[in-house]
Amino acid sequence: MKLNLVGKNIELTDAIKEQAERKFAKLDKYFDEEVQARVVLSTQKINQKVEVTISLPGTILRAEESTTDLYASMDKVVDSLARQIRKYKTRLKNRYQNSEKTIRFENIEELKAEEKEEAGKIVRRKKFDLRPMHEEEAILQMELLNHNFFIFLNAETELVEVLYRRKDKNYGIIQVD
Repeated sequence: MKLNLVGKNIELTDAIKEQAERKFAKLDKYFDEEVQARVVLSTQKINQKVEVTISLPGTILRAEESTTDLYASMDKVVDSLARQIRKYKTRLKNRYQNSEKTIRFENIEELKAEEKEEAGKIVRRKKFDLRPMHEEEAILQMELLNHNFFIFLNAETELVEVLYRRKDKNYGIIQVD
């Protein structure tokens, strides 16, 4: 695995880099070829946060963990990624069965009974008309509904957009073409 280490509010020392290489090497057994992983290490007050994004053909694996210890955060994020790979083993296997092989499925152990989660199912459908509105009005509507996201037709761009609340309490917009 090729790591692209990025430090935010933290100096990336050789010890940190070596430890990251050692920790993330545990994930190498899941991949047939060299994959790129972007690892962002950051300090926020007393918390040490590790965010990892691994881009695979047709999918992205992403995990983030935050603890008071940087190395503990690395351990947790590696465990989280391994759990994701195990959880999605069947889906990934079906997706990559006919394409170029990237993931080594023989190295992915099956989920234990206590780790298995029931697959979510669609329990409700809603239909509504999109009316043109400005971003500020969409934020207000989302807040009034107490939702984490809101779909609207942007009056300025005439594009369908998804407004969402980020973890940092700010907002993001996804534009749909």
